[in-house]
Amino acid sequence: MEGNYRIGFDVGGTFTDGVLVSGESVLAKAKALTTEDVTSGIIVVLDKILKESAIDSAKIKMVSFGTTHTTNAIIERRNLSKVGVFRLGAPATTAIPPLTGWPDDLKKALGGMENVHIIRGGSEYDGQDIVPLDEKAIALACREMKGKINSVAIIGVFSPIISKHEERAAEIVREVLGEDISITLSNRIASISILERENSTILNAAVISVMRQAVSSLKEAIDKRGINANLFIVQNDGSVMAADYASEYPIFTVASGPAASVRGAVYLSGIKDGIVVDIGGTSTDFAYIVKGFPRESSITVNIGGVKTNIRCPDLLSIALGGGTLIKYDGVTVGGLGPESVGYNLVRLARSFGGPLLTVHDIAVATGILNQKFDIFDTDYCTDTSRVDSLSPALVQNAFAKIKKRLEESIDNMKTSAGDVPTIFIGGGAMVVPMKDIIGTSEIVRPKHFEVGGAVGTTIAEIGAYAEGVVDLEIEKRNRAIENVIKTARNNAVAAGANRETTEVIDVEEIPFTYMPGKREKIRIRVKGKIFK
Repeated sequence: MEGNYRIGFDVGGTFTDGVLVSGESVLAKAKALTTEDVTSGIIVVLDKILKESAIDSAKIKMVSFGTTHTTNAIIERRNLSKVGVFRLGAPATTAIPPLTGWPDDLKKALGGMENVHIIRGGSEYDGQDIVPLDEKAIALACREMKGKINSVAIIGVFSPIISKHEERAAEIVREVLGEDISITLSNRIASISILERENSTILNAAVISVMRQAVSSLKEAIDKRGINANLFIVQNDGSVMAADYASEYPIFTVASGPAASVRGAVYLSGIKDGIVVDIGGTSTDFAYIVKGFPRESSITVNIGGVKTNIRCPDLLSIALGGGTLIKYDGVTVGGLGPESVGYNLVRLARSFGGPLLTVHDIAVATGILNQKFDIFDTDYCTDTSRVDSLSPALVQNAFAKIKKRLEESIDNMKTSAGDVPTIFIGGGAMVVPMKDIIGTSEIVRPKHFEVGGAVGTTIAEIGAYAEGVVDLEIEKRNRAIENVIKTARNNAVAAGANRETTEVIDVEEIPFTYMPGKREKIRIRVKGKIFK
């Protein structure tokens, strides 16, 4: 990719970061306060980068970003689509209806139970119909929902194995509701278990319009600046996918921010196995990396109060950042946070003349924070005279408390007792201890650490996965695995990868010991490059 100019953005809770990269070199970087609509902040950073670098916009070949659009929309119940839900599973799946266990305000935001339908249909794990699909019931329900919804979620029993009922249902929906209706099929979203897969599919249908609007705004912004580049969005495993693909499957971006930080840490440090510590103003995320990618979570992922089976990084988030409040009595430190002054640091923190003692102030008092970074408009080193009156014992105790919190969290992420390499990134990495951390074999704070997440968005690798259930008494194992690999490669190409560069990075086989025969689930992860 040498010579290909790429721009990447990372949207955080306080700052939006941006970088211009060519090959392995960061040519320009910028920060701006994150805006409520997110997109405006990205545009501010884009203009800063173009001005600083003075690069010919026509030479930029890739624009990518990690986004909080989908996550914020779900958490805040804002700008969500009204969703019509079709579960193809009666009479076998009527005991627990769709949206069971969902928060009431989220159900209301999606249109409530009025547009939820359980239709006769679905398949067995071996591909046989449970019952024939009730096509007339689907058409009737569509006519009743016309004008009330703008997105549809279709979920069939065992549809990741055989999707014919979902595909046929989608055809009927389009015939009745028109080509402009958004349709999400569960077999393209998640894995076998129906309830979590259903939840993921409905959430995806709810945020399609949010992502489409964000992508449209960004495309307009880069077009106006003479940038004729492909737009990509970071997905949950740290790889990227084409923006148009993300517009159809935005649920794959709910963890794009932390995932981008992990990839950026790997890229900047050269370390592919270990722990990434991403420190912000309010919180710190810990992730374990394996072969350069974040380890996947093995537990149910909760998004906005809803259980899903979306594949997300295995993250540990703690209330520790530059703005975290230090609670103390005399020289005794009672606790760290969870409260934080956040973006009010320059107004409330002790080292800026404010009344509150923060982690940032301890960094100033100990001399850790002694370097001004030009990327910040504010000089965060500040005047040490404002913290000189602090008791040395209090400063030492607070410093030890911060260090212990880091050590405990690093230990919680490890899978073995040995020490591991640890990479510190994020703006908050300036204010925490970085020496003699128990459990680490080496500590690295790479160059450009303060924009590590933005760098991570520019790494230009497409990721995809596929899975299937096979009976090894009927089908040979190698052939079964190859079939799933083929599907995974096709998914990567659909997301924007060059087929010739796709490679398998993980093969997972899970036997179904509770089923007759030799049945197992095969799950394949692949990656591929955007450019040859």
